[in-house]
Amino acid sequence: MKSLRIAIIGAGIAGSSVAVALKAKGIRADVYEQAPVLTEVGAGIGIRPPSVKCMEKWGLYEELEAVTVRSDLMEIIEGDDRVLIRETWPVLTGDEADAYARLIHRADLLDLIVAHIPEDQLHLDHRLTDIADHGDYVELKFANGKTVEADIVIAADGIRSPVRNQVLGHVEPVYSGYLAHRVLIPFEDALGMASEENILRIYVNGDDSFYLLPLLKGRRQVSVDITVPGEFALRPELTKAQIMDSIKGFGPTLQKIVDKIKLENIVSRPLADLEPMTKWSTNTVTLIGDAAHAMLHNQGQGANMAIQDAEVLAEALAEAVAGTVTPAESLQKYEEQRKPITKLYQELSRLFPTDQAETAFPEKAHF
Repeated sequence: MKSLRIAIIGAGIAGSSVAVALKAKGIRADVYEQAPVLTEVGAGIGIRPPSVKCMEKWGLYEELEAVTVRSDLMEIIEGDDRVLIRETWPVLTGDEADAYARLIHRADLLDLIVAHIPEDQLHLDHRLTDIADHGDYVELKFANGKTVEADIVIAADGIRSPVRNQVLGHVEPVYSGYLAHRVLIPFEDALGMASEENILRIYVNGDDSFYLLPLLKGRRQVSVDITVPGEFALRPELTKAQIMDSIKGFGPTLQKIVDKIKLENIVSRPLADLEPMTKWSTNTVTLIGDAAHAMLHNQGQGANMAIQDAEVLAEALAEAVAGTVTPAESLQKYEEQRKPITKLYQELSRLFPTDQAETAFPEKAHF
């Protein structure tokens, strides 16, 4: 057995997941997060069966079940009430019983995972300022003056990954031309447009979309995601009138929902992704989650891919710890296994839901 010093940069879903996946295999990893506290960010997401199975391996299934609801259907709707598509979730595991997703807010999912990272392994307020890859070990320097050496560095630091850009070369995100306006609202404020049956509903106007994802376990809220064209800005500052104007093609009830929402509660972000990358790893550094394969939200697979990355990477590193492969070989094995599926979802995620769509799940053609 070998002892590997593993440092994870970033405590989002990807970074936290790989820490917990490694812990489940008896391997220590230290997580370094630039934020002084972990705050609630993001929107509602659907955890798919392959990801559920990963979390089951980590001993988290019962906790996941306790804070999620099972969704069996998705609907694409035109106007206020014309259902264009009503479709079961795709089977991604080969088991016909797995035609579902478990709905949860991203922050609740992150809280669940982070709670399983040992306290002495989660280091907040550690902003990475410099990384030096020496070939057989890595030196990390942080803004707080701390220096760390590691045998393996896992970059879980997002679409604009500083680690990736320093070690593997700068990669610029690709702007989709769309903005996402996101907000949580009480279930009653959805004015009957959200589903009590845990159905993800996507209202469409041409290529523009208006997601209503119910979060009925504990929160009794609805995650609203409005995806419409807009000019690029890292943090768009729009007036309420501009947002209302951008959704004028949707039905009157949807417009009423937005009209009731306070502007300060709406988080607007540009939607961007990455082109599939040819290289994720050196002998000592590898990428995970958005740092490796950021994708648009249209297929709801970003968090799922990060969770599944984590399990595959942990399995590969367990082989390195056992001495059956070298650490460099384990990173290559992980990369080779994960690249095809993440590339597929990067491509599929560029397909926006539309009133001309024949399926809510373009991925079904590939499974």
